[in-house]
Amino acid sequence: MSNKNNIEADVAFIQALAELLNKNELTELSVKREYGEDDSLDVRVVKQANIVTTQVAAPVMQAAPAVATPAAAATAGAPAPAVEDPAQHPGCVTSPMVGTAYVAAEPGASPFVAVGTTVSEGQTLLIIEAMKTMNHIPAPRAGTVKRILVADGTAVEYGAPLMIIE
Repeated sequence: MSNKNNIEADVAFIQALAELLNKNELTELSVKREYGEDDSLDVRVVKQANIVTTQVAAPVMQAAPAVATPAAAATAGAPAPAVEDPAQHPGCVTSPMVGTAYVAAEPGASPFVAVGTTVSEGQTLLIIEAMKTMNHIPAPRAGTVKRILVADGTAVEYGAPLMIIE
């Protein structure tokens, strides 16, 4: 097959992978296509999730003064405080893989941890199922669970915040 035909076949192959990604609601697909001993094509197709954050300012109930004082002028032009991003919290535990998060060992069982639970380093926080394998996610450090950011049975991405431990 000529080089031009190889390129056209590769483009069609990548387009088919992208369609497969969208059709099956996948976020990532990685494939290696072998042509011969020293000739192959590695393809990784990733769909970026659009994260939309909405910030609503509280309504002002009183009228602004006619003459602004320097302090009032400084606070009037100040931006509203940003919405806290749990992924930026120093105690955030993130997902090491793509999969489905489960907070208990089996349906109906008590969860591994709850808000307020004191955990030790290495203690199982939750399970992430990936490719029919149950992966126990250990606590990276000792502390107290302050927030659980995923619900049971929720799909998670690599690096997604799972919980906050302080």
